[in-house]
Amino acid sequence: MNNSFNSVDLCTVTLLGNLVAKPEIRYQANPVVAIAELTLATHSRWYDKSSQKFKEWTSFHTIKVIGDAVEQALIHADKGDVLLIQGYLLNSKKSDREIIHATFAQSYNKGYAQSLNQVQCCGRIVSAVKLVTTEKNIELAEFFIEINHQVYSPITQKLRSFLIKRPVHLWGKQASYIKNNAQENDSVVVDGKLNYLKDANKSQFIEAKQVDLLKK
Repeated sequence: MNNSFNSVDLCTVTLLGNLVAKPEIRYQANPVVAIAELTLATHSRWYDKSSQKFKEWTSFHTIKVIGDAVEQALIHADKGDVLLIQGYLLNSKKSDREIIHATFAQSYNKGYAQSLNQVQCCGRIVSAVKLVTTEKNIELAEFFIEINHQVYSPITQKLRSFLIKRPVHLWGKQASYIKNNAQENDSVVVDGKLNYLKDANKSQFIEAKQVDLLKK
């Protein structure tokens, strides 16, 4: 962890989905703090023109919750309950995973709710922009964004700084614009959803709906 950052970036994730299992809750001493880990499922549904059918994709998010939100929202939560969380992206050193650390959680009774999966962040581009064209003649741009953000720790009761890096995928006309105009170290604001690569670690990436390129 490096505390010598020049600026602080936005990094926020909002999810609404269903609990895959009852949250695992434990307590840490000195000070006594509740900690919960859970898996939340969100669903995406779209119309596939080639098959002329609706398709659905389920994403499974690993989430860690610390502090009052655990006892306020998760003590009685169970498998299938609807859960709303807001937090930030995090690299878990303990488990060597890319997860979400929730700072807010609210549970609701079991049932169907249209999922929310939103990521808003800003940072700087730290790679070359790669542009590929799919078999359906759609352009895809991929680049890495580095995000420096600060959060308040209920354990240390201090602000902590985190530096994380995530790939960003951007489709369509915006893809060629970013390829032609973006350079490493340029600042960007990204609005999209959280998705996962099909690798052994299920690494996170941001599937962008909009990327704003900002020159300093």
